[in-house]
Amino acid sequence: MMNVSPSRLAAAAATVTVVLWASAFVSIRSAGAAYSPGALALGRLLAGALTLGAICLVRREGWPPRAAWRGIAISGLLWFGFYMVALNWGEQQVDAGTAALVVNVGPLLIALLGARLLGDPMPPRLLAGMAVSFAGAVTVGLSMSGGDGSSLLGVVLCLLAAVAYASGVVAQKPALGRASVVQVTTFGCLVGAVACLPFTGQLLHEAARAPLPATLNMVYLGVFPTALAFTTWAYALSRTTASRMGATTYAVPALVVLMSWLALGEVPGPVTLVGGALCLAGVAVSRSRPNRRTPRTAHEEPRPERVS
Repeated sequence: MMNVSPSRLAAAAATVTVVLWASAFVSIRSAGAAYSPGALALGRLLAGALTLGAICLVRREGWPPRAAWRGIAISGLLWFGFYMVALNWGEQQVDAGTAALVVNVGPLLIALLGARLLGDPMPPRLLAGMAVSFAGAVTVGLSMSGGDGSSLLGVVLCLLAAVAYASGVVAQKPALGRASVVQVTTFGCLVGAVACLPFTGQLLHEAARAPLPATLNMVYLGVFPTALAFTTWAYALSRTTASRMGATTYAVPALVVLMSWLALGEVPGPVTLVGGALCLAGVAVSRSRPNRRTPRTAHEEPRPERVS
């Protein structure tokens, strides 16, 4: 049986996460027409919590250790709870391009917070890759934004979502050193669901009137971009730095462009394609590793050994 290195498994997990999170933008756009931001977040989190709870029962996962609860609670409140409500609300106020542009401030905040609070290194390749990807995200955002202006409220909401996302990632990283990936993801999702319980009345009222495709999109958001993608994210995050993992999410705008093209028939323009290519190129640079072998310079000659 072929052995797969942990680094390759982490890279595969990160890839699954990025693809599913990109698909979430398309599903949120569809479900958001029938569900309000809080109701959509609660429905998504309940579907995710049920899925993760079943996995916990099958794996016989117990309660996380007490030392992990601080990180789980913070990430659950900020990332699973506040982030989802703010992003859902923000996407109802601004176009998808503007939302993607503002939310992609998150990886930069993760790098800064990770270096400050977690002691994450900031190698030149990571910084260069993030700069290239951010330029690509700006290009995608500007090319996809409409010409009728953007709502200040929507921009602020997306910015708050980015701050909550970055803070949640940095809080989650230490918890993964004290509890399992499934425990951290499951109980973080439960914390977020509990925080969104005030939207229960809205969810019940809107679910009774929503068309079936919107409800199926909400369930999809809970099972795949939440339960599965947050688990693969936590697996990859536990094996690398928060800064490097944050940089991988710069691939999301490029994939959103591709998925919108395939699923919604929105044909991207040349500028959008260039921006998407920059996003992917920056991720490749940020995740590359320098050659550890020191090359011999041209003027250096191998010296013969002295014979005493």
